[in-house]
Amino acid sequence: MSAVLTGDTVILLNGSSKIFIGNTKKLQSRAVTEPTSQTVVRGPKDSFTENLRTNTSLIRARIQDSNLRLDSMKIGSVTQTDIGIMYIQGNADERIVEEIKERLKEIKVDGVLESNYIEEFIRDDRTTIFPLLLNTERPDAVVGNLLEGRIAIIVQGTPFVLIAPAIFSQFFQSPEDYYQNDYISSFLRILRFGSFFLSMYASAIYLALITHHQGLIPNTLMVSLMAQRERVPFPAIVEIVVMELAFEMLREAGIRMPRAIGPAVSIVGALILGQAAVEAGFVSAAVVIIVAISAISNFTLPSTSIVNAARGFRFILILISAFIGLYGILLMTLCIWLHISSLRSFGIPYFSPFAPLDFKKQQDTLVRFSLPSLLKKTSK
Repeated sequence: MSAVLTGDTVILLNGSSKIFIGNTKKLQSRAVTEPTSQTVVRGPKDSFTENLRTNTSLIRARIQDSNLRLDSMKIGSVTQTDIGIMYIQGNADERIVEEIKERLKEIKVDGVLESNYIEEFIRDDRTTIFPLLLNTERPDAVVGNLLEGRIAIIVQGTPFVLIAPAIFSQFFQSPEDYYQNDYISSFLRILRFGSFFLSMYASAIYLALITHHQGLIPNTLMVSLMAQRERVPFPAIVEIVVMELAFEMLREAGIRMPRAIGPAVSIVGALILGQAAVEAGFVSAAVVIIVAISAISNFTLPSTSIVNAARGFRFILILISAFIGLYGILLMTLCIWLHISSLRSFGIPYFSPFAPLDFKKQQDTLVRFSLPSLLKKTSK
């Protein structure tokens, strides 16, 4: 019955209790196009679609090895969504593969509409804001992770494939890092790490300095900042929070607006809003610059999951810096790093190879070594 409802052909033979099922279903799906969320200058331009079979074919076209495995199952008592688990036998840890299968089998829901449904059920810690599984719509990124021994989870109906296990440094790596010079890739990767911290801490540090630690600001700069704030009737915390919320609203508006006018509305709206707010005396020019730097830093990160984590902690750091200053920022930073160090992704330490520290695995974390040195171990 399930086969007929999904479009397959059922053949019944008189006198036989066995039934033959022919795969004749035709699923309407869009063609393979360029990625929309993980674009690169140099590298493959194809991306996954909502069709599971199309997605597996894009992976098989790149890995023509008999050890590539695809295990299938259905999740959702109503939707009966097809799930594919892909890994390379011999590269992937069999214990992690079995653990993923067991967690998937324990999911009891009516339907699965997107891969995040799966992610929230099978991740190790459901309370953390940090992503414990990597999602991507790029086939080359999935293939690279499969070659490193990870497992891909493909869900029918979404172009975003889950990769497990995931570690913190993976969310700062772009597929383009391996398509250009290793020195340039290392510089860009360090830039992404710096942008992540800048996005989290820029507004909080400015608020702490201007509110509690004016003595740490050079006199010339302090005079300029105080001159800007002379016309502003609100405390610094109100300025920062209002502008941060305004930029978040513009960001969401740019996403929800029609694609033809969305970017123009968000960029022009931010410029006009910032200039008008400064001229009206609602906020100072320095606050607009700081908030804009925090917002722009988000766009340098290749993974939207880690961007959302930075956005969440940014507001927490702003609030705590308004009351305790730099001491609160240091205390919150300690709590964040302790939390990251305690996380696991299918038993793998989330902050590895930094904690626990492993110098042998530092060749592709903060910087990228040359491909011959990276691939030498794999070839062996």
